[in-house]
Amino acid sequence: QVQLVESGGGLVQPGGSLRLSCAVSGNIESINFMAWYREAPGKKREVIATMAISGRTNYPDAMKGRFTISGDISNTIYLQVSDVKAEDTAVYYCNANLLIHTGSGFTPLDTWGQGTQVTVSS
Repeated sequence: QVQLVESGGGLVQPGGSLRLSCAVSGNIESINFMAWYREAPGKKREVIATMAISGRTNYPDAMKGRFTISGDISNTIYLQVSDVKAEDTAVYYCNANLLIHTGSGFTPLDTWGQGTQVTVSS
C-alpha cells in the first residue's frame, strides 16, 4: 500500500501565498518522480510542476513564475504558490510514479493523493 496525503489547502486571499504539502508513505522500493497537478471546476486536470529523484524540477511554461516545487520526494514534497489569483482556485493533487514491493518482487505504480481544495477569494 502507498499513501499520498496532501495538506495545506483552504481559503486564501488574492495576492497572498500558500504552501501545500504531500507526504508519501508505504511499501516503496523507489520513487521515480513526483508531481503537483490541479483541477479547476469545469477544466481538465493540469500539471503544475514535477520533481525527479535527482531533484531536478520542471514546470510547464504556463506555470513558471508563481509556483515552486520543493522537498524530498522520499518523504514530503511541497508546492509554494505566490501572488495567488482567483484562477488558482482548484483541487490540488499530488502524484507519484514509483516502484512498490510486492510478494513476488516489485511493481511500477502511478498513484494520486485525495486532493486538497484551494479557494482564492476576498
